Amino acid sequence: MKTRVVITGMGVVAPNGVGLEAFTTALKSGTSGIEFYPHLKDLGFSCCIGGIPKISEEKKRAYFTELQLRNFNSASVLYGCIAGVDAWKDAGLDISDEADFESGTIFGAGTSGVERFREAIYGVDAHKVRRLGSTVVAQTMTSGVSAYLGGMLGLGNQVTTNSSACTTGTEAILMGYDRIRLGKAKRMLVGSSSEDGPYVWGGFDAMRVLTRRHNDSPKSGSRPMSSTASGFVPGSGAGAMVLESLESALDRNANIYAEIIGGSVNSGGQRNGGTMTAPNSAAVQRCIQDAITDAGIIPSAIDTINGHLTATIKDPTEIQNWTLALNLNGGDFPYINALKSTTGHCLSASGSIESVASILQIKEDFIFPSINSDDLHPEIEALIGRERIPEALIKQPVNIVAKASFGFGDVNGCIIFKKYKE
Repeated sequence: MKTRVVITGMGVVAPNGVGLEAFTTALKSGTSGIEFYPHLKDLGFSCCIGGIPKISEEKKRAYFTELQLRNFNSASVLYGCIAGVDAWKDAGLDISDEADFESGTIFGAGTSGVERFREAIYGVDAHKVRRLGSTVVAQTMTSGVSAYLGGMLGLGNQVTTNSSACTTGTEAILMGYDRIRLGKAKRMLVGSSSEDGPYVWGGFDAMRVLTRRHNDSPKSGSRPMSSTASGFVPGSGAGAMVLESLESALDRNANIYAEIIGGSVNSGGQRNGGTMTAPNSAAVQRCIQDAITDAGIIPSAIDTINGHLTATIKDPTEIQNWTLALNLNGGDFPYINALKSTTGHCLSASGSIESVASILQIKEDFIFPSINSDDLHPEIEALIGRERIPEALIKQPVNIVAKASFGFGDVNGCIIFKKYKE
């Protein structure tokens, strides 16, 4: 019998809400966190809107010491540590003076400390190597976020960072899930974070995959599943959760948000239509089907899907892949929503933030609205109909949610979350 794995704590730093309470309120109301940023226009960006979490200096000091904040300039580490520490405390766990060898972290990131790295480059070029400071390496190494969290929480089990583009967060959750299932840890803090700003978003702007049409109307800029979708809106932040063996959670009478009952990761190998930036549909379908098989459920048991759905030309393809993988369409298809409509595409943080949203739906029995899809793409409407996409909050029991992510490099991940029952 495989070890049951449950979620006992969560934290989130999102463009439309920092902390579970603010994020849940925004989730239910369909509140967007996307804004116009003049400095992007000044730098010549075509897309001048994005989603950046609001973190005050006072809030930073609630998590970091003054010494840690000296020369600190890594958004990935900042967002990840806030979400991670919040999840740890939300789970009711203490911070020990000794290493906790039963608890670890797998916390993903795409980049780390890009601004700090830029400062270091200019410092070296100016022959000021000795003035770079002692934290440049810790802030700019990709594993900086897990290293910081490991030290802040005294984690003694596996402490590492994964990186798989937009699938990073979903993959991190599944890696932690597997570690507990294999009996190698009792608890794993899992999640992912993403940087923001021109040095991260500039490459996407150059690729012409960001929307250029909504600089004057930021809130309507991210349009997953819309016929007028014109590219994604970049976002940033972090999502985190504490995974725990059911036995451990029950032993300490922990609050249980939901259970992970299965999942899968794979790659399309950049074959059969798959490329560095486009998915191999056969691999996507297989990933979804393998996750369902691992979970031991039938497709019709899924109440709602939290899709990847980036507001690009690939949205209709994703919906088609879901219909083929599940062998469901029209009125038989589950509800499907897109968090990116209110947060933008949070890149390496997207899977973890969207997983937090998925779990909140299970815990509080609601399906959050997707905004900006009133002009539904005709191919999507033909596949599943308009009523399968919630445009307003739906209050109803939610038992099973499927969450999937598809990333650059033709990599895929799918998780099945379920309401916990004894």
